[in-house]
Amino acid sequence: MATAISQKWMGETQFIAEAMASRSEQAYSARMTQGRAERQRAIVDVLREGPARTQDEVAALLAEAGYEVTQATVARDLEQVGAVKVKREGKLGYSLPEKLGDRNWPADRLRRIFAEWVQSVETSGSMVVVRTPPGSAHLVALAVDQAKLPEIVGTIAGDDALFIAVRSSLPAEPLAQRLRDLMHEG
Repeated sequence: MATAISQKWMGETQFIAEAMASRSEQAYSARMTQGRAERQRAIVDVLREGPARTQDEVAALLAEAGYEVTQATVARDLEQVGAVKVKREGKLGYSLPEKLGDRNWPADRLRRIFAEWVQSVETSGSMVVVRTPPGSAHLVALAVDQAKLPEIVGTIAGDDALFIAVRSSLPAEPLAQRLRDLMHEG
């Protein structure tokens, strides 16, 4: 009788452990996605305060704010938030394009990103569909959003596809052709 109770207890314990592990994995995945957005907002805040000279300096500032990051993560985040390396007062540092003056950084960045990351551009009704390599659609969407093209209402990014909503009074094909041209300008 004691053995049967012991086996039942062990079975229940294993079930509970497996359920907790599954929830833990789901929670970790959710934290990572949410954590990336929060970390990138922190990077933007850091760069708005003043240029950071190196990725290591950005990583150190993030560590002070409680984020655990690697140099590779910082490099990827800097690219995704649109940070650029500029020379000011004889020193190189990362800065946000909005702080750089007259040059049209969003348009330059859009051209560079389309040339490097976009595989195809198609239309479907009043939507433009942009295909990218897996995991890259969000990067392209950010560049499109930052370019603030007047004919675009908004974007939705998946893993390897980006949907661009065109204003209802405008046809999608002219925008699609402009974006195709960007693929070859880079």
